[in-house]
Amino acid sequence: MNSRERVIGTIKRQAVDRTPYNFRAEDVTLEKLFRSTPYKNTDELMDALNPDIRHINAITPPEKNMGGFYQNYWGERYIYKPSEFGPVREDMDGALSKAATLKEIKDFAWPKNDDFDYSDLADLCGKHKGRAIMYGHGDVWQRPSLVRGMAAFFEDMALNPEFCHYICDVFTGFYVEDYRRAFKASGGQIDIFLIYSDLGGQQSPFISLEMMREFVLPYIRRIADAIHELGAYFFYHSCGMIHAFIPDLIEAGVDILDPIQPCTPSMQPEVLSREFGKKLCFHGGIDVQGVLVKGKPQDVRDEVARYKAAFGNTGYICSSSHLLQADTPVENIFALFDEIRSD
Repeated sequence: MNSRERVIGTIKRQAVDRTPYNFRAEDVTLEKLFRSTPYKNTDELMDALNPDIRHINAITPPEKNMGGFYQNYWGERYIYKPSEFGPVREDMDGALSKAATLKEIKDFAWPKNDDFDYSDLADLCGKHKGRAIMYGHGDVWQRPSLVRGMAAFFEDMALNPEFCHYICDVFTGFYVEDYRRAFKASGGQIDIFLIYSDLGGQQSPFISLEMMREFVLPYIRRIADAIHELGAYFFYHSCGMIHAFIPDLIEAGVDILDPIQPCTPSMQPEVLSREFGKKLCFHGGIDVQGVLVKGKPQDVRDEVARYKAAFGNTGYICSSSHLLQADTPVENIFALFDEIRSD
């Protein structure tokens, strides 16, 4: 099997020749790897690690320096904190944090799909022939909360629900069209579309199941329908303890759930495989807060073997539980991928 066949077979929960795997890392982690290995750029590193999935994106509008902070095309605001391996983004309340009326929200200079440049997508897909191609960095709930400011957004869910629905609708409509344009520009070569929208903290969800069904699920359903109309698969990312939400996510059309943050007993791979493995493909799991940072290389290898055993030879794409962080020892990163490829 080639990588694309292996990933798609796994999503369909068919038997495959080995567990597929993915690579993802923060920019500061990449810089750490470039300084401490023979690989001097992302292409060289990816050729060496040889993951089954390659992630592509359109070219987006540049961020603006607002004097004291930066703002992107959505109105998210943030600063960059220096670190040993480069700047690290730290979010702050966004451009709509002071909005007091729905009119102010509607009058905001929302981005347009024409602001994205899709001209390189076909060439990028061609460069990764035989790999599963993943596209996107969209959101339908969490990034809307950053634009509004998380405290204000959470208050709005109770006091001004029309504010939340309007912002989430804008994001969802934008990404539905973004994915359609990207698919067309790629010549139909994109296999997987991605949405980030964190719903959980370390020990519990951020919101109740009722609020999730009102403010999140309708937009996830719209995204899922649009992706499936293209004949592609829906990769949904949410950190945290979201066990109670998984049946609804399956019903809404999520095909791949990421990142399996193993923060509670109910988010362990054996539990997820037993309860949902026949209906959902899982991605991630190897803990960036625990074993990858605190363990030894053999501990990392043992954890990879554990996840493979929990899910069997299908329905699981192995990867770190989030983007690899800069505090991860380099030897643990390579132990992760050596063990993944050991099938």
